Amino acid sequence: MTQVAVLQPVEDVSVDQDELARIYIQMESADEIVAKHIQDLARCLPSAMDLFADGNLDDLQTCNSIISKISASIGMTTLSRVAQDVSTCCVSGDVAALAATLSRLVRIGECSLHEIWELQQLPI
Repeated sequence: MTQVAVLQPVEDVSVDQDELARIYIQMESADEIVAKHIQDLARCLPSAMDLFADGNLDDLQTCNSIISKISASIGMTTLSRVAQDVSTCCVSGDVAALAATLSRLVRIGECSLHEIWELQQLPI
């Protein structure tokens, strides 16, 4: 009998807590701003998957630019970097690399959103 290996990718997530603290210190309405960014990311990530499924690489590249900027602005450095990698794959036209990198983006995005949500519950 042949055994089939099941891969369960796990991503290390990086939220720059110092950057997040700086945002809270510098901005009066940081709670609302961070919450809005989290909501925007939560909407953009599934949109990126839909754009890929539709083969709309131009809009996917634009979507990932937005994901990269938003995530960088709230200290999600890994997510920002992977979004840039997805955009690079869009330009290169390598569909296999794009699918793999986009899957990584979604995994990291979900983990990052969870982590930053947990950090928001902590007093800074």
